Amino acid sequence: MSEKEFQDKVVVVAGGESGIGRRCVEFFLEAGAQMVVAGIDEEKL
Repeated sequence: MSEKEFQDKVVVVAGGESGIGRRCVEFFLEAGAQMVVAGIDEEKL
């Protein structure tokens, strides 16, 4: 995968404050995506 494969894309992740969801957020940010992240624990978001 290229470094900016998700540039100009918007990715929505539910449960992005921890665990697999958080790793998904990190991955997509590194790949250049714009993010919408939702979760229960607002402080961790």
